[in-house]
Amino acid sequence: MRRLPPMFSALKHRNYRLWATADLISVTGTWMQVLGLNWLILQLTSSATHVGFAILLQAVPALMFGLWGGAIADRVPARPLLLVTQTGHALLAAALAVIAYRHDDSVLPVYAVAFVSGVVGSLEGPALGRFGAEIVGREDLGNALALGSIINSSGRILGMSLAGALVPLTGTGALFLLNALSFGAVLAAILAVRTDQLHRIARPARHQRGIVAGLRYLRAMPRLLVLFALGFTLSSLGRNYQVTMAAMSEGPLGAGAPGYGLLSVVFAVGTVAGGVLAAARKRLTVRLLLVMAAVTSMLQLMSGTAPGLAMFALLMFPIAAGAVIIDTTMGTRVQLDSAEHMRGRVIAVHG
Repeated sequence: MRRLPPMFSALKHRNYRLWATADLISVTGTWMQVLGLNWLILQLTSSATHVGFAILLQAVPALMFGLWGGAIADRVPARPLLLVTQTGHALLAAALAVIAYRHDDSVLPVYAVAFVSGVVGSLEGPALGRFGAEIVGREDLGNALALGSIINSSGRILGMSLAGALVPLTGTGALFLLNALSFGAVLAAILAVRTDQLHRIARPARHQRGIVAGLRYLRAMPRLLVLFALGFTLSSLGRNYQVTMAAMSEGPLGAGAPGYGLLSVVFAVGTVAGGVLAAARKRLTVRLLLVMAAVTSMLQLMSGTAPGLAMFALLMFPIAAGAVIIDTTMGTRVQLDSAEHMRGRVIAVHG
């Protein structure tokens, strides 16, 4: 194929083009399910607290099983592992559809599916990281992660829009079924990948396997530990965008639900812009990460004093773009600055 602009360099790989197409379909289905799941729980419980608890159940397995997932990803070939996990996600989405169509009054089956989904995700994440690096190779990894951010943001906008339009007509069950079907695109893409075009990543020797070996490796890598500390600080103190946008709209800005909807759209567009900016850069460096962390933090501080909705929205746009650049740069550096045979465990700790 003809030479592509630098910001689309990852698309020169046939395997990545397949994966990106399937990813857009799957991400769209996933965000449809997110809205459907939240709405289903609200219908069953009339409580936002229960929605939050379901989100917690999906997150806890990453802390419980994430390192195991990383150790497995470093030992087992990514393709068969991903075929299993993607099939698992499809079956879980189908299970949610059955629960929705049966009109059960209990929320416990939904909680069970949410927890198992978190378990599958914790085993899948490190394998996805390794597989992505094998698809595009070291040179185009940063660009692939940036394009992935654009795909995720686009799929989020598309999925939420479709879900909002379908829920009144079909109920939540159809959203779960559509998500289950979307994993068919991912399974087809994985099977269609040409193995002779993969950029193989080294696997650990016998004495380098396991969780303990991975933690020992990280203990001797202060550069990675500093990146993890920065990521943890930025995420725990600065990643409350949905909360702050809702609180500012309902409180000092007096904009209500329409204002929150407007801010959500501005934020989503900002994430796409951030992905484009990250993709346009030839190298994603630690210096860029530090600069964007400082700039984004200052913008968040300023947004808290915004006198009106327009100014707050104006500040949220670069904040969203900066967040994507930070995430893309962090993900790139974590992968490229770590040994290949430790890649899965490093990704797991990062997560």
